Order: sequence, then structure tokens, then C-alpha cells
Amino acid sequence: MRPIPLIDAEAAGRYAAWFRALADPTRVRLLHLLAVEGRPMAVGEIVERASVGQSTVSHHLKILAEVRFVQAERQGTSTRYEVNRTCLAVFPAAVRTILGEDSAGQGADRGR
Repeated sequence: MRPIPLIDAEAAGRYAAWFRALADPTRVRLLHLLAVEGRPMAVGEIVERASVGQSTVSHHLKILAEVRFVQAERQGTSTRYEVNRTCLAVFPAAVRTILGEDSAGQGADRGR
């Protein structure tokens, strides 16, 4: 049985950032809202739907955007946010890589 190579430091750092981004219930709720809406939403609309203050929503969307779980698009004076389904689709591969189930050791990097 050939040993599975360890995850390199860059991939481990990226995966840790993904987990940190999902470690807050408000961010999970915002991500869920954007996912079920299936369309870009303005911060004001997200605030109304999530019952969370504007500064809190903006803070959490910034963190989700930094790890590319959401994409921000400027439209005039506002910014619209939507789920980055491509990025989230590779998240399960990251978990498999961490569990040693991906023999390449870097499986989640293919979609990034």
C-alpha cells in the first residue's frame, strides 16, 4: 500500500480559510439565503430577508467573498452578491482530500 502524500501547506491554508468562513452561523445562513434565491442580491435585500443589520451583513459577505464562496458584482452604486457554485462544488473534494480519500492529495484544487 502506497502512502498518501500529505496536503501541501498552500492547500491546507486554503482549506482552513474555507472552514473558518463557514464557522459562523450567520455566514452559513447568508450563504444559504443566496443559494436558495439563486440570483444576485443587493445588501439591502439580504438585510431584509436575513433580519441582520447592514454592517453585520456587509462584514460577513466580505469574508465569504475573500474565500470566493460568494461573488460580488458592482451595479451602479450598489453591489450584488451571489453564490459561487463552482467554488462550493469543490468543497466536498477538499473534505475528501483531508480525509485521505483523494489519492492525488490535492483534489479540491482542480476546480479553483
